[in-house]
Amino acid sequence: MHNNIKKQLVRNITIMVLLMAVISISVITSQKEKAINTNTEVVSTKKIEWGIKRNDNHEQPDVGSENRKILEENNGICLGNKDSKVIYLTFDEGYEAGYTSEILKILKENDVKATFFLTAHYVNTQEDLVKQMIDEGHIIGNHTVNHKSMPSLTEEEIKKEVMDLHQGVYEKFGYEMKYIRPPKGEFSEKTLQITNSLGYQNVMWSFAYEDWNEEKQPDEEQSKQKILKNLHNGEIMLLHGNSKTNTNILDSVIKEAKNMGYEFKSLDEFEK
Repeated sequence: MHNNIKKQLVRNITIMVLLMAVISISVITSQKEKAINTNTEVVSTKKIEWGIKRNDNHEQPDVGSENRKILEENNGICLGNKDSKVIYLTFDEGYEAGYTSEILKILKENDVKATFFLTAHYVNTQEDLVKQMIDEGHIIGNHTVNHKSMPSLTEEEIKKEVMDLHQGVYEKFGYEMKYIRPPKGEFSEKTLQITNSLGYQNVMWSFAYEDWNEEKQPDEEQSKQKILKNLHNGEIMLLHGNSKTNTNILDSVIKEAKNMGYEFKSLDEFEK
């Protein structure tokens, strides 16, 4: 009888130990799943379409407080120091339309350094111009391989769009890019985190206008006045390099901006 009681006690203890182990595993698994779910909820994949509300009184524009907050919390930039009369000139170039040589000539004559955000097509078809940009002290930025909206891509697709171009530029020119402009001005909190993890800083803008359509180029004098009236401290100016209008007015825009007391600096000198 005594042996039977002892055996029963051992069985009961064994069962209790097994039950406790199962409960512990369930709790740990539940906690992990909860953590994963929490991270998914925190890192939003919602597409943000960048936009600005321009001022024509030289005040910094409204870029959307929530969008700016998300961008800057993830190391991105869109506006510089509001107390410094500094402009950061940037160009987006998906393909060459015959104007970049003149743009580079004007920049050199005015001692202005700009940032050129390039796609793979541009890099692969305009090696001489890209080399000239680098040799003359301009910054080359990543505009991705195929100019696809990143929020529509998977994490692996985003990494490929960014890093294939990164590697291509490094192999051709020994140049390592560190700034990226999301194609179409579209990003999400998730895409910001992914590109950050690849060593990139996202650069948006605080001025742009409809200059990219070669078939519908804006009036030169009106465009010049629009740019000059909207100059503001810490401005990141976006122009497109395929614009005949921009090319024709660029020299006078730079000269008049300087006469108004503005200084042009490169993104490497960015002041928050």
